[in-house]
Amino acid sequence: MTNPSSAPKDVVIVAYHQTQSLDFIGPLEVFAGAQRLIELTGRTDAGYRVAVATLDGKPFPTSSGLEIVPSFSLADAPTPIDTLIVAGGDGSRDASADPDLLAWIKSAAPLARRVASVCTGAFVLAAAGLLDGRRATTHWASADSLAKRFPAVEVDPEPIYVRDGQIWTSAGVTAGMDLSLAMIEEDLDRDAALTIARHLVLFLRRPGNQSQFSASLSAQQADQEPLREVQRHVVENPASDLTVEALAERAHMSPRHFARTFAAETGVTPGRYVERIRLEAARRALEDTPQPIAAIAAACGFGTPETMRRSFLRALNVGPAEYRRRYHPAGISPGGVSA
Repeated sequence: MTNPSSAPKDVVIVAYHQTQSLDFIGPLEVFAGAQRLIELTGRTDAGYRVAVATLDGKPFPTSSGLEIVPSFSLADAPTPIDTLIVAGGDGSRDASADPDLLAWIKSAAPLARRVASVCTGAFVLAAAGLLDGRRATTHWASADSLAKRFPAVEVDPEPIYVRDGQIWTSAGVTAGMDLSLAMIEEDLDRDAALTIARHLVLFLRRPGNQSQFSASLSAQQADQEPLREVQRHVVENPASDLTVEALAERAHMSPRHFARTFAAETGVTPGRYVERIRLEAARRALEDTPQPIAAIAAACGFGTPETMRRSFLRALNVGPAEYRRRYHPAGISPGGVSA
């Protein structure tokens, strides 16, 4: 899967005032790690030349107050750029309204082999018209805003990253590293991507279709106390009877009224919420314990390993056994069903 070439691939990460530092440092470290790997192992791949650039080339403050000196201004960026990445952060709203920045992205993007955004950098790509008619993602907390501001974009708040043709978009912060590792795997091979991930103590890169939902659960708290108490009960007792009828009784509502009110308050049906809580509990158990998969399925309310497996495949596109193989820090694979 190597791709020999006479010159390294230019990776340009676009930043601006109030960029989230990890949005560009994460991808920078991943591509720099790939370059080190190529040099140390004697691979014949072209490798990478990575740089952070701003519109004017002047030092800029990140959202955490860290001041960064860019490699060059966008006017001095190499042509063509192999991989163009736009970082996100608090300054993305101003950046997405900067006509000079948008004009440069519109001119540079068609010449690049691939274009990507990290977190709210998707707003910049959308403002430049690059996401029209495409599926894209961003940080779950900004997904609704992106969809409302740019109705021509098919916003999917679930995945940690999405690829639609030459355009890649990712969720918040560390998801930019997952996106970058996927690009490395495409350019080099899986072994190279896994080596870099392990070196960065990421263990293994996450698949792009892994859900952001574990982070978004906190945004789905109901306003009414009876419903919040029901949610607490679900989180604390995932293996209990969590049918609509049982939850409605706990909330002192009729099942129909409860289901309608719960969906209106949280944005998801009771069944969907319960499944998400059970999935999150099962994921933590698979990552942190050596319990057999059958025991985890029972403890998290799935009943059988096969039921849990189907739920994992629907939400994460990976079975419990494979999930554990990827994310258990010790690489332990106790007895269980196949992935």
